[in-house]
Amino acid sequence: MVARAVHAVGSKPDDRRMREDLAACHRLIARFGWTELIYNHATARVPGRPDHMFVKPDLLLYEQVNASNLVESDLDGNVMDGGPAINRTVPIIHGAIYKARPDIHCILHTHTPAGMAISALDCGLLPLNQTAMQFHDRIGCHDFEGVADNPEECARLVRDLGPHRAMVMRNHGLLTAGATVGQAFVRMYYLEKSCQAQLLAINATSGGNARLHLPPAAVCEATARCWDEDDFSREWPAYIAQLERDEPDYRH
Repeated sequence: MVARAVHAVGSKPDDRRMREDLAACHRLIARFGWTELIYNHATARVPGRPDHMFVKPDLLLYEQVNASNLVESDLDGNVMDGGPAINRTVPIIHGAIYKARPDIHCILHTHTPAGMAISALDCGLLPLNQTAMQFHDRIGCHDFEGVADNPEECARLVRDLGPHRAMVMRNHGLLTAGATVGQAFVRMYYLEKSCQAQLLAINATSGGNARLHLPPAAVCEATARCWDEDDFSREWPAYIAQLERDEPDYRH
């Protein structure tokens, strides 16, 4: 699906800040090695225009993204003012969620080795540690339906995400969302770490006497409630400061 160009609506003063935050998110995704060549997506809803989103042009690497080369499209993938094309799966995954969830303003989707591995396990993500417990009964699961370019999949994606802000896309990868770019990024950081830790724990049990230990559900729920109170506002500024020092061109 190649997005057609349509005329852009007027900008808002805080567009620039959202562009800078999303560009920073792309640079950090590259730093952490969460990329798959030019693929996957991190998007942000355009301030004041809830039916539009900022998106990476399809052919850019994550480390090439800056505030000015992000494009604006509507939620159906139509790019404003003849900008470069975006990945055809963006409106199916991101557009559908934005349409259904006005509380969400940023969405990340990755294909990391750990995320893909967990997505292929029947057990999904387990509450094996304090970090993973934030997702206890707070993560969706969506069955793989092939490359996400079929509009009929949109309703099922939204249904499977439910009220949550994280989802394992089976045999596919991970998805996180947030009210801000920082929330979506930090949530993905913790989800990715949880997947890595689970794989290490499973590997430690193979061929030996070690067994996985799952804490009681009540403990998992109590821990998850502590995480519910965290808006991840402390972590994001620290990473922005790091980029300001090492890659200030993300703001250009």
